[in-house]
Amino acid sequence: MEQTPFAPPPATAPPDPGIDPPEVQLLQPGGPPLPSSERPQNQLVDWSESMADELNIPRAALQAYGYAQRYMEESAPECRLSWTLLAGIGAVESSHGRHGGARLDETGRPSTPIIGLPLDGSDGVKRIPDTDGGALDGDVEWDRAVGPLQFIPTTWNEWQIDADGDGVADPQDIDDAALAAGRYLCSAGGDLRDVDVFWNALLTYNQSRSYGQEVLDWADHYGRSSHDIPAVASGS
Repeated sequence: MEQTPFAPPPATAPPDPGIDPPEVQLLQPGGPPLPSSERPQNQLVDWSESMADELNIPRAALQAYGYAQRYMEESAPECRLSWTLLAGIGAVESSHGRHGGARLDETGRPSTPIIGLPLDGSDGVKRIPDTDGGALDGDVEWDRAVGPLQFIPTTWNEWQIDADGDGVADPQDIDDAALAAGRYLCSAGGDLRDVDVFWNALLTYNQSRSYGQEVLDWADHYGRSSHDIPAVASGS
């Protein structure tokens, strides 16, 4: 879990959903792999550009979060997933792919793989012996959380998705990780903008209440702040 210097003010669920991303054309499954120039998240370049510096979120991460919201509006409209919730998770887990000095490239991949501590049962850590032969985390003894949104291998294997059409579902790719996180959160059922549903889903994602509150604080901060950015609020 990445710690950031700024601490957002305490918030009450549900978080502010923020300024909606523009409508996008969703990726259709089954097609040939797309070049990075045709990454569907690129449709949100202007939207991300208008907010990235003010929110201190990398542009590629914002694009991934916004696209995931639009995708889930189509596939699970009752869920009402917001990009701000995904951004809250991204902030807490890896500072949006910047953990350890990494930087996201324009396709949403960190400059160095993000791999968590071994889940060996030591203080404050779950005990999860290796489940993937080290394929995702490079560890054949213990599982580790991987990627900007810190999926453990078993969870990734259940919810993985190729969100950017490059032909690979990769937890290190924030496009794929953001949409997988959205699918996982929405699988809890119900409307995420309902208090009880929100907490049920978030505690399914991570059972720590303190973790959940930190995610909520960041998500609400991003949402409220987005309304105060003139270029975004005006729709320009």
